[in-house]
Amino acid sequence: MSKTKYVFVTGGVTSSLGKGIISASLANLLQARGYRVTIQKLDPYLNIDPGTLNPYEHGECYVTDDGAETDLDLGHYERFLNHPTSQANNVTTGRIYQSVIDKERKGEFLGKTVQVIPHITNEIKDRVRILGNTGDWDIVITEIGGTVGDIESLPYVEAVRQLLWDEGKDNAMVIHLTLLPYLATTGELKTKPTQHSVKTLMTSGVQPDVLVCRSEYKIPQSVKDKLALFCNVRKEAVIESLDASTIYDVPNLMLSEKLDEVVLDHFNLDKSIAPDLSEWNIFVNNFKNPKHEVEIGLIGKYVELHDSYKSITESFIHAGATNETKVNIRWIHSGSLEEGNVEKKLGGLDGILVAPGFGERGIEGKIIAVEYARVNKVPFFGICLGMQMAVIEYGRNVLGYEDAQTTEIEEATSCPVINLMDEQKNITNMGGTMRLGAWKCELVDGTIASEVYKDKLISERHRHRYEFNNDYKKEYEDAGMKASGFNPDTGLVEIVEITEHPWFVGVQFHPEYKSTVLNPHPLFINFVKASLKHSLT
Repeated sequence: MSKTKYVFVTGGVTSSLGKGIISASLANLLQARGYRVTIQKLDPYLNIDPGTLNPYEHGECYVTDDGAETDLDLGHYERFLNHPTSQANNVTTGRIYQSVIDKERKGEFLGKTVQVIPHITNEIKDRVRILGNTGDWDIVITEIGGTVGDIESLPYVEAVRQLLWDEGKDNAMVIHLTLLPYLATTGELKTKPTQHSVKTLMTSGVQPDVLVCRSEYKIPQSVKDKLALFCNVRKEAVIESLDASTIYDVPNLMLSEKLDEVVLDHFNLDKSIAPDLSEWNIFVNNFKNPKHEVEIGLIGKYVELHDSYKSITESFIHAGATNETKVNIRWIHSGSLEEGNVEKKLGGLDGILVAPGFGERGIEGKIIAVEYARVNKVPFFGICLGMQMAVIEYGRNVLGYEDAQTTEIEEATSCPVINLMDEQKNITNMGGTMRLGAWKCELVDGTIASEVYKDKLISERHRHRYEFNNDYKKEYEDAGMKASGFNPDTGLVEIVEITEHPWFVGVQFHPEYKSTVLNPHPLFINFVKASLKHSLT
């Protein structure tokens, strides 16, 4: 293949139709045919990245190996493709404008008036081509955030129009994801919203090559024919996308609709190698036909919006399938534990996970959950802030440090068992200034961590400012909380365990970011296994 092909995925009628899942499913099918595929997300909001966004605003902030704070869709991309993404895979309007303004300040535009066209659109095109120009990818799929017609999306649609012209029909195409609402009073699917959505896209000079139509009901061929006629696409390029019981069904659904074949036909690419989804379907079968069930409590501060913990819940799906076990999550707001009735809220759980987060709200509830898991010998998994709360709980209730605290909450605490990293102390900007991305961790022999990973040196992704205070390390280890993982360069503690407990592990990093369908994360696999063992005792 001599030239990278570009696929642009736009959305219409309504948001949240699943552009990310359709993009990931298409990429999955193309990858299963032997093509090298990556996916990129262009987000139309003005934030530089989601790093400073409240999870209620945008769901989880996903972190890549190279330290980019990105949209949660990148998590779907990695989970479906089993390949890491990077900073180049997520671009926001804020980053686009910041780059253009920085260039203007440096005089790079030679005194010309800086405008949306061509300067902003050129910057967008450059960001799309960054991946295509590496030579690493045969096909780059670019998902355009938002819906057609949004004011903030207009520069992206215009950039797509220009790219289609620049690259040529054989090298670029547009897939438009839309909704076919069902009108119960007449008992029919209505095509008019899709027609209007396509018309809006065409007023910007972009003709979709493929329509992917979300629907609750099967789409009759007559409706597909009507859409093809009125929206100016080939009949075989009108793709049905029915609601699925799980997002992991979507690649098979798109395979049955021949979406991948339509794309390859457009590019005149070889489609003789059938996609091999055998490993994928083993996972789907195990997920749908579990032999066991466990109930795990997820203790968090943002549990009202489950997308705030998307990578964690997906990691449980991967680990559950590996253990042939259905993982039922009991969503527990950490603040509610501060109000009492702890036994009622946590009783009967087979495992307890204390989730990441920032800020003071709900902190004491997380500490209560840790104590419950420790005292009652319930398998415990603490991630990032969850690990820090485990350290604080142990300090207060085992070591007798009544004032044990993190300086994130109480800067002047007399017992800062969790403290701000030295390199963070003079930082005032919040965005992109944490310890981010992949860092090495050296494991201690004879620990749960070394048994789980079966390796001496691992790499995991981070997103935090505060660390275990090594001044207290000896006291903790003497009392039974062992540091089982360290950063080899800084000596900072990455993993803690309680030796006299069936399964009690806290990690400073975010293992959920690296769990994929084909490579479930070993910590989640082992935690689910321990929870299953607990349920059977």
